[in-house]
Amino acid sequence: MTDITIVDQGRGPQLSTCRITVLDLVPYFQKGSSADEIIRWIPTLSREEIALVQRFYLDHKVEFDDKDRRARERREEQIRLQRLRFPEFNGTREEHLARPQNLLAIKKGHD
Repeated sequence: MTDITIVDQGRGPQLSTCRITVLDLVPYFQKGSSADEIIRWIPTLSREEIALVQRFYLDHKVEFDDKDRRARERREEQIRLQRLRFPEFNGTREEHLARPQNLLAIKKGHD
């Protein structure tokens, strides 16, 4: 049987048995999810792997909670910028389907 450890392959601390990082499981630990709940969402994990990651997380809780907060803030900012760049279209289905052709025609008119 392979020993399960926490290693760092350049993406942050992760399980030696797979590519799941400690940071991947932080939201589950913050919500108080049980091992069964985590396995329901990530069925490749074993109870032993989850327990090891949870111990590591608890030993470094402040650091990982901060990393998780910063990652969420970055994602929210990326989503905000994406929505500014590509605003939601509120037309009919037909208008939505015709939009790419209309944009192409406008672009060709400027060339």
